Amino acid sequence: MHGNHPEKLIRQLSCTDVFCIAAGAMISSGLFVLPGIIYAKVGPAVILVYILAGIFILPALFSKAELTTAMPKAGGSYFFIERSMGSVAGTIGGFASWFSLSLKSAFALVGISIFITLINPGITEMQIKLIAVGLCVFFTILNVVSVKITGKVQVFLVFILIALLLLYIFRGVMSLNVHRYIPFMISDRSAVFAAVGMVFISFGGLTKISSIAEEVKNPTRNIPFGMILAFCVVLALYGSTIFITVGLLDRHEFAGSFIPVSIGGTKIFGSIGGVIMAFAAIFAFISTANAGILSASRFPVAMSRDQFLPGFFAKVNKRFNTPHYSIIFTGIFMIVVILFLDLEKLVKVASTMKILLFVFVLLACVIMRESKILNYKPTFISPLYPWIQIIGIISYGFFIYKMGSVALFTTIGFVILCLLWHRIYIRGRAKSKSALIHIVERVTAKDIAGDSLHAELGEILRERDKIIEDRFDKLVKKCEIIDIGKQTSLKDFFTIIADKIANRLDIDPRELFDSFIEREKESTTTIRPGLAIPHITIDGENKFDLLIARCEAGINFIESMPPVYAVFVLVGSRDERNFHLRALSAIAQVAHGADFDKDWLHAKNIEQLRDIILLATRRREKE
Repeated sequence: MHGNHPEKLIRQLSCTDVFCIAAGAMISSGLFVLPGIIYAKVGPAVILVYILAGIFILPALFSKAELTTAMPKAGGSYFFIERSMGSVAGTIGGFASWFSLSLKSAFALVGISIFITLINPGITEMQIKLIAVGLCVFFTILNVVSVKITGKVQVFLVFILIALLLLYIFRGVMSLNVHRYIPFMISDRSAVFAAVGMVFISFGGLTKISSIAEEVKNPTRNIPFGMILAFCVVLALYGSTIFITVGLLDRHEFAGSFIPVSIGGTKIFGSIGGVIMAFAAIFAFISTANAGILSASRFPVAMSRDQFLPGFFAKVNKRFNTPHYSIIFTGIFMIVVILFLDLEKLVKVASTMKILLFVFVLLACVIMRESKILNYKPTFISPLYPWIQIIGIISYGFFIYKMGSVALFTTIGFVILCLLWHRIYIRGRAKSKSALIHIVERVTAKDIAGDSLHAELGEILRERDKIIEDRFDKLVKKCEIIDIGKQTSLKDFFTIIADKIANRLDIDPRELFDSFIEREKESTTTIRPGLAIPHITIDGENKFDLLIARCEAGINFIESMPPVYAVFVLVGSRDERNFHLRALSAIAQVAHGADFDKDWLHAKNIEQLRDIILLATRRREKE
């Protein structure tokens, strides 16, 4: 069991919001500051570096999209890691996600300073920090007041930013000098791949959206579509903007510059162009910080629900429907970082932890798949599984190695502190069973996993798919389900079910048995190979019952067809004729699901069989 926090976040973010949060979280220093540093190392091949970095983000993108559609809950990476690998990994993943996002967002606010100095060269360092703190307070308050308003602000910022970049790209095409692209490669391949590791994190914001999945409307569609659309648009903007900038600037202007795009703007439009692109950069940094506060503050919510943090972090403000304590604490942490800490080193550490989180996410995807938990039902399936995850893990491990010893050792120290927190505060509180236990269970053939994760995923599916119980669902919840271990003849099967139904409806079992046999003689109730729906009408009023049976070895209904392993038995009085037909229709929809046969035979127990029916996609009748 996890924390007993009934408060839920409200689904109010649209697909446009998802796109803008993901896109806005990516376009900041990765486009406006980093290209000059990378150009100094690899020259015009900086264009290739950004494209390769985008390709390498795909394993994390596809894996997170799959996990998020299966488990659209606050906390994103933390939630996936904890549910797949257990509380120790979850503790590391949760704190790493929270702090790395907060550090990145604080850095984005301070990064505004580079571009404010272009507009006002006389501004002091303390004034810059105070501006960053003021913006942090503003966005913290905005996030507390309304997620919906936060989303609208993000949409405004991102569309302004995209418009300015498109203006830069289309006008810049007219001023390119093709000789600036030659020679394209000024260093060897190892330098290019090392540069990819530095640029890779520029796409890291793409997956932030998973942390606020619980607040996204129609998450099964909007999350993967919004994430993939954001990836395509931002990759195109990165590639096009850097391609234009390479063609506009001489080597001495581009190499090592912190403001290459602004210099490019000056080349196109004159001095006003530099100011316009400085404003574009400021919009980018602000949108990253806004998305960062929104996303980072959801990790403490998820950890608090699981009792990994004190309970007040999960509190939802009754007026604004936002996790105000978590947002405020995240804002305070960012203000401390802005005022007192050396951001450059910390951001490098945050980047290392982010890559480490991606490795955990890829492992989580593999573990959830291989656990074969029936209620793990993503609507987006990661392509090229498991090869894309294996390639991602190897690639990300290489990037971590390239980040350097300082960042690596600092991250190890962070992991040790997380383990201490787990030992002091969490151990003894964490009671859930991870998906990894289910894999161990399959290998050892021992029933050690329990059903806690299966049940939790079932509740997530009910919320995700907005399943509202109809009369058939209520009938399934209270009906008897039997699991017959050996091959059974038709007469023996009817004898078993007649006795059970007779007790529930208070009628003669022999009469029921004869009715089943007679009905089968008229025409077989075998609907298709493996499935039968015996159904009869009985005397009386207001009588209706359902019995469900599984027989893996098979029941021989008719010699000309294979044995039946799934049986739905319907018994009702004549006045229940309408519901009888509705029940038949519901069963037909359930049994024609793509995974029904596989899930039915692999279910571990009666409750899992019941969940297959209760969580099935079908048209539900309004009561």
